[in-house]
Amino acid sequence: MSLLDATIAKIAPLNSVRVEEARSRLENLAMPHWSLGMLMDTALDLAGITDSLKPALQRKVIAILVGDHGVAAEGVSKFPREVTAQTVHNIVQGGAVVCALARRTGARLVVVDMGVAANLDDLAEEGRIISKSCGKGTANMLLGPAMDRATAQRSVEAGIELALELGAQADLLGIGDMGIGSTTSSAAVIATLTGHPVSEIAGRGTGMDDKQLRHKIQILERSLQVNSPNGGDPLDTLAKVGGFELGGIAGFILGAAALRKPVVFDSFVTTAGALLAHKFCELSVQYLISAHQSLEKGHHLALKFLGKDPLLRINSHLGMGSGCVLALGLIDSAACLLSEVATFEEANIHRAKA
Repeated sequence: MSLLDATIAKIAPLNSVRVEEARSRLENLAMPHWSLGMLMDTALDLAGITDSLKPALQRKVIAILVGDHGVAAEGVSKFPREVTAQTVHNIVQGGAVVCALARRTGARLVVVDMGVAANLDDLAEEGRIISKSCGKGTANMLLGPAMDRATAQRSVEAGIELALELGAQADLLGIGDMGIGSTTSSAAVIATLTGHPVSEIAGRGTGMDDKQLRHKIQILERSLQVNSPNGGDPLDTLAKVGGFELGGIAGFILGAAALRKPVVFDSFVTTAGALLAHKFCELSVQYLISAHQSLEKGHHLALKFLGKDPLLRINSHLGMGSGCVLALGLIDSAACLLSEVATFEEANIHRAKA
């Protein structure tokens, strides 16, 4: 049995007994009924995921999976492909936005090379990044498949391995991404898996104008015609129009679900990976917490398909795990509702009249 198949076989539903125990306590907290809305919904999820009414979330690790995309050669981003590796160096040096945000929350950041088209061996040897590289960037999906099927599976299993490694050191996992051309591949994956046309999915990415966006949509439509990905087969979709980091994200989610660890995801790109994980195993989505809804056009459609409501709507479209870090305070607050807030009986407060 492959690592992918073995991991999927370990994914179980949330503990429904613990969820109902959590619901009973939350409904009896000394405040108007369900008055903290989505925080209380998140508390329910945390109880079911962790099998506890006192979820421990002290150790938080955010993995930023990085990969390059051959389709970037078609002018689908305002930035050249070299920016991917340059951004990796900025993150490991602590100068990126996500680094500043993480320092405020105590979250640990881990950068993972899933397939950057540059030599990052020095950073890996120094232990500043983790190497799970599946190649020096994908092939140009406008000309044919982004990768072969075996490589697609290898990228997913690399993500599983990463989740198993980091999961031993964390109570809460987050997943971010980086890579020039990533929103183009993500739009192709989301369109394939949801059935929406790319014109409803593709957004402005790094800040395209109307002309550039029309070009991006044309490249996407032609790429889908060239490759005809099978939306019923996640490996086929990933191989034909995906990216190494998208496979890694899907595997990371599957691995975390097998470990019964909550996973926070934020961006349009990580949501594409979550859709792949959902296609591999629907139960994996139960372990996901959506950090925010980005400005990228089709993000709300992808989240709706997954049945996930975002904790935040702040008009962000940065990626790199930034949304995960911003949501950590809310997730901590959700957990403390279960363990630190008194019920009416405990506080000796009269209930509202029926």
